Amino acid sequence: MEISKILFRNDTGQSGGHQDGFHMPKTVVNFFPDLDIYKKNPRMEIIFKDTSFNEWVFNFIYYNNKKFGGTRDEYRLTRTARYIKTYSLQAGDTVTLSRKDNKYFISHDQTHDEKITVKKIVLSHKWKVIKI
Repeated sequence: MEISKILFRNDTGQSGGHQDGFHMPKTVVNFFPDLDIYKKNPRMEIIFKDTSFNEWVFNFIYYNNKKFGGTRDEYRLTRTARYIKTYSLQAGDTVTLSRKDNKYFISHDQTHDEKITVKKIVLSHKWKVIKI
């Protein structure tokens, strides 16, 4: 299974915000291992390998504190900032996550041409699932 995301300025730190990680819509959470949704804010570390065989440890988190009196109800993949900085990713670039059995992989495409970036931001703001 493979999912990909076109990065926004928020994802890359270019907007000056302090967000770390990618929002994961509920339509793609089956890509990840199951979390105990009855625990408050369950999380799991997942090791991803990139095309250079570097390992990246990301956290898959379900911020479900809305069920516990809070306001959040969202999935996120966090601790991605180092990967983004290492490869100088920018808004408009695409990050692809893939899984084969219980192994996870990450890659990217750096096509952050300003014209393409604007078009991508307007037309494609969600993750998409690609069945292989």
